[in-house]
Amino acid sequence: MKPDLTAAPRLAPGVRLNEKNQQPRRLLLAAGGELRLSGPSLEIVQLCDGKHTVQQIAEKLHALYAKAEPQRITGDLLSYLGLLHEQRAIDF
Repeated sequence: MKPDLTAAPRLAPGVRLNEKNQQPRRLLLAAGGELRLSGPSLEIVQLCDGKHTVQQIAEKLHALYAKAEPQRITGDLLSYLGLLHEQRAIDF
């Protein structure tokens, strides 16, 4: 499931990021698994706070990665959020 641009993703219940001082950063899943995060994936997960819409997250990524094509950034973002949702890491 790919979210629409007005959705406000947030971490699913029981899912959390490990502590900032622990490297590498990991997304700890409620089912006991974990995802290693770095670069854009970490930036995206940190913005999944229920306050930022998908469109706002895309705009922040466009600013951070100005040399990349905006359509590609948005497409990759939607795919990644869909993957996180399938793994029960985020809700919309």
